[in-house]
Amino acid sequence: MPAMPEIAARTRSVSAAAATAQTASAPAAISPGKSGSNFLRLEYLALIAPAFLLAITVHECAHAWMANRMGDPTAKDMGRLTLNPLPHLDLFGTIAILVLGFGWAKPVMVNPLNLKNPRRDNLWISLAGPVSNLLSALILGMLFRAGERFLGLSHSGELILLMLLLAVRLNIILAVFNLLPIPPLDGYHILEGLVSHRIYLRLQQFERAGSMVLLGLVLISSFARVNIFGAIFNPFLALFGTIFAGQSLAF
Repeated sequence: MPAMPEIAARTRSVSAAAATAQTASAPAAISPGKSGSNFLRLEYLALIAPAFLLAITVHECAHAWMANRMGDPTAKDMGRLTLNPLPHLDLFGTIAILVLGFGWAKPVMVNPLNLKNPRRDNLWISLAGPVSNLLSALILGMLFRAGERFLGLSHSGELILLMLLLAVRLNIILAVFNLLPIPPLDGYHILEGLVSHRIYLRLQQFERAGSMVLLGLVLISSFARVNIFGAIFNPFLALFGTIFAGQSLAF
């Protein structure tokens, strides 16, 4: 541990394609892939925006809550222990999700000097985000199943069901993406807490390169038409989609 307090920032990234991918059962009337009209594109963005805000807000708030529970009030003192999405939004990350289909939220700050066992406690802080997204997907999936039974086939009913299904899918994607063991994602910090001290020190040598590796994967998947993330996400979208919403949500 350093002699002076060190604040560790971890960027929470939202998956490429999270805001642009169609849901498997999207009604044709509002599926953006069925029409090139700007109206349908705007309508689709209006549907995905609440799902995006909910997913990142729950994710970041969970990190802040667990950090505070582990003895570090840094995020709480910065106003991040809230379900208000505004403190969690990053301006450029939000613009990116709307324009490019991938983006990020503000990093949650953690002071390891406030933690009794930094590596172990940081594991739980990191795990809290993805777990919160899976719990959100479960709850939203239950609402979707209930909506299928009680909402009619009206246009407004279909819009609500599609919004719920998009939210389930986005939360699953966000959880799986952040569990990848690549810095600065949560999976990397979870891995740090699981390995021996010797391997932990070796991992630190690759931490700076992690962001470039992650960016490269996102760019290749987005612009080179190599569906790297689709291959990663699809098994989990099929499994959790079936469990939570009663249908596969794979691409």
